[in-house]
Amino acid sequence: RQHAEEKSGKSEAKKEKRSANKKDDEDIDALLAEFKSMQTATKTVKEEVVPPPSPRVNCSVTMHPTRDELLLFGGELNDGKKNIFNADLYRYSIKRNEWKHVMTPSSPPPRSSHQAVVVPSSGGSLFVFGGEFSSPNQTTFHHYRDFWCLDLTTWLWEPVQAKNGPSARSGHRMVHVRDHLMVFGGFFDNLREVKYYNDLF
Repeated sequence: RQHAEEKSGKSEAKKEKRSANKKDDEDIDALLAEFKSMQTATKTVKEEVVPPPSPRVNCSVTMHPTRDELLLFGGELNDGKKNIFNADLYRYSIKRNEWKHVMTPSSPPPRSSHQAVVVPSSGGSLFVFGGEFSSPNQTTFHHYRDFWCLDLTTWLWEPVQAKNGPSARSGHRMVHVRDHLMVFGGFFDNLREVKYYNDLF
């Protein structure tokens, strides 16, 4: 009888875990859908002077190619209870010591551990590839393989469609070399399998 009760208890625990994982999957889908619907409400590019960005890790910070400015995008914060991911874009003026929050339509979804690279041609572009997102309690992870370009004259984002790109990953590195962007390495972890990459694109 005791063995049967233990077996039943384990079965219930597995059901609860499966149910929690399913809920987390739904949480991720719901959070990304909510972000997308908020993006449709933003019709034009807006900028406002703001205090420094909120605390975060694994964001990207790149130098503007023609201005004395830094560009900060994304990142995450764990407040001790849950993980919060950002999709915000900031400009920091070195001369004025001033932060501006740039609100744009159709920006990439929230992420951290992505890579961003600036290319100086045609007024400048910021390219962003990959990164990760998770449910608030970090029981489900999502890795991106999307590729985005921000035009630094119009401040509008566009997804870049390119064949044979890298698989979904975060923690990789990306650099600009002549007329190429080069992506190397990174990892993929969905709590069921972990892959570390040694590939170059």
